[in-house]
Amino acid sequence: MTPEPIRLNKFLALQLGVSRREADLLIEKGSVRVNGNPVVLGAHITSTDHIEVDGKPVTSTKKAYVYLAFNKPVGYVCSRRAQGDSPTIYSIIPHEYHELKPVGRLDRNSSGLLLLSNDGDFTFRMTHPSFVKTKVYHVRLDRNLEPLHQQMISDFGIQLEDGRSQLHLMRRYDDRGDEWVVTMSEGRNRQIRRTFSALGYTVKRLHRVEFGNYSLGDMKPGDIKVVDIQ
Repeated sequence: MTPEPIRLNKFLALQLGVSRREADLLIEKGSVRVNGNPVVLGAHITSTDHIEVDGKPVTSTKKAYVYLAFNKPVGYVCSRRAQGDSPTIYSIIPHEYHELKPVGRLDRNSSGLLLLSNDGDFTFRMTHPSFVKTKVYHVRLDRNLEPLHQQMISDFGIQLEDGRSQLHLMRRYDDRGDEWVVTMSEGRNRQIRRTFSALGYTVKRLHRVEFGNYSLGDMKPGDIKVVDIQ
């Protein structure tokens, strides 16, 4: 029986953990060869073909997509290598999941829900601005937020160097003015910290509890669990 052909970009996305769009870019750049020959967008392959990316063979061993929820503790970086005295999240994630990549990031001083996967298309859908994904954070400030500043952030937005930042704010506790639930649908670098900093506040705690349809629930710091795609 003749092996069933599949699209090359789909194969690369699964084996490399990238999105199909990123796989298409590799093909367009001429980085991909099939049986030693350059290929074009839309190409199909079979299980008997030999695939190389930048001269390195790509295994055809069938992989399964994995989706992981992780409660990232403060002090860890979302990279493969430690940064100074800050260890990487992979130092506490079991080795069997080390091929998974973070879906978006949390900075060293932030904690909470971090998704990891080897599904590049999932990562693209969760992080690209064209797909609106709501994120919810618990934020503690260094002092009580003034009512005028709350209105400015929620109703008008704060102008940052990379554009206007508008966040939805809700008190976390009725009797606390420094603890807030922040909801946003963007994902610019350190956006929440920079928004409050522009008004003279310092974020003392930034903890993500929701990302799209995924919730941290009762996971403790350092906990991981496999989740289903939603």
